[in-house]
Amino acid sequence: MSPFVRPRRLDDPALRLVVLHHAGGSGAAYFPLVRSLPADWDALLLDLPGRGKRHAQPPLEDMAELVARVTEDILPWADGPPLAIFGHSLGAVVAHETARALEARGASPVWVGVSGRAAPGWQGAAALPRHDLSDTELMSRLTEMGGMHPRIDELPDFRERFLDLVRRDLRAVAAYRPDPAREPLGVPLTAFGAVDDAWAPPRSLARWEQETCEEFRQRTFTGGHFYLLGPGGAAFTAELVREIRHAVRPGLADRTARVRTPV
Repeated sequence: MSPFVRPRRLDDPALRLVVLHHAGGSGAAYFPLVRSLPADWDALLLDLPGRGKRHAQPPLEDMAELVARVTEDILPWADGPPLAIFGHSLGAVVAHETARALEARGASPVWVGVSGRAAPGWQGAAALPRHDLSDTELMSRLTEMGGMHPRIDELPDFRERFLDLVRRDLRAVAAYRPDPAREPLGVPLTAFGAVDDAWAPPRSLARWEQETCEEFRQRTFTGGHFYLLGPGGAAFTAELVREIRHAVRPGLADRTARVRTPV
């Protein structure tokens, strides 16, 4: 079974966008984003193990294992239309590292977007919740971050499973230690964030520029950590589309011209 949720199934899209979700989340959370994408873009919403289409698989709590799994998931889609990768929070780390792994295997994406995540090596952001907090403390911290279902406490079985997933995801992020001496990506990269996100403040995003030798851009929105899933999500999606089009304009323009020009 495919690990991707595909809200629209296009055989020959102008672009394929892989979306990697946040800690404790699943691909389904990003359905609203897909509704605002261009009609000729295919969206691949990935479920990490332990949730969504992969609910029967054991969750992974090691970043290297997560990246290896996601790299294998994406590789079959890399030989075809241009491929872009976007990730939020935990997904930003996975997107960035997966892009590196794909590049090393000759299957580089055309653009990478990271959101809600301080750049590697940045020390000034507020600490993410610890995975060893009590259930009550962890729920309190997650509620502060936003993006929580208001009635989750009414579903104890779901709440227990959700907290287990979050703890495993947080372990993966906490143990993540990139090599500071590695070469930057050869892919355009855009860092997205929000003015009130204490876990990825705007000043922490600028250092993402060190992670690419191609064009770097930064975009900041109003809101908190889950700005893109709230009322301002439509504005974010519009900017996301503009960013991808800017990064891949030559390739998409050539492709469009070939489609429109009769042979």
